[in-house]
Amino acid sequence: MTAPQGTRYNAKTHVGLVRKINEDSILAMPEHGIWLVSDGMGGHHGGDFASQTITEAVSMLDPDLAPRDLMNGMRNAVGQAHQQITGEAARIGADTIGATVVSLILTDGHFVSFWAGDSRLYRLRDGMVEMLSTDHSVVAALVMSGQLTWDEAEHHPQSNAITRAVGVGDEIELDKIRGTIEPGDRFLLCSDGLTKYADMATLETILTREPIETVSDALLDVAMRGGAADNVSIIVVDPPK
Repeated sequence: MTAPQGTRYNAKTHVGLVRKINEDSILAMPEHGIWLVSDGMGGHHGGDFASQTITEAVSMLDPDLAPRDLMNGMRNAVGQAHQQITGEAARIGADTIGATVVSLILTDGHFVSFWAGDSRLYRLRDGMVEMLSTDHSVVAALVMSGQLTWDEAEHHPQSNAITRAVGVGDEIELDKIRGTIEPGDRFLLCSDGLTKYADMATLETILTREPIETVSDALLDVAMRGGAADNVSIIVVDPPK
């Protein structure tokens, strides 16, 4: 399977201005129609190991798989990474090693996303940005109950407390969303190192204004000007119009 012909993307990951190690990992496989962002936690050898384990597992998928088999392959690859990460945590006696994951799979006329944690998938359609994923986090429950907006949740004291991650717990459960692609759609996958600084209005402005060649740089600049206290990972994907 390949992505729809004419799909374009721009990807960037940056350590930020405070952290010494980039625990994020990104994966772009246009020949598969797959893009992925993973945000590790657990410090050196922990977070970077976890996120890289996920991207490496997914990168082994056969590019010739049919769409249904590719979706099953994505689930299985993340499940295998989960077992590797929990095994490594046990080996070194670490309390918590894990990583978020958000993926995008494009087929002709359709998209599918799997995710766990608080890395996000957004879609720009007709000049409006919509958050397609839902965080697995403490503050997400407050948003879903109407007590906070997503923008307000970024400034909550427990904004970093996630409730699901690959490598944490006995099994990993991935959420899924699928839908049709319309002409002009643009997708953004990112770690929370971006969304802590870029609210919905900012995302909407930049995703609408910037061409594919410069859009990731423009988004990264928002995080850097905000202080970039975390690693920042960004992938923007433009299906053919």
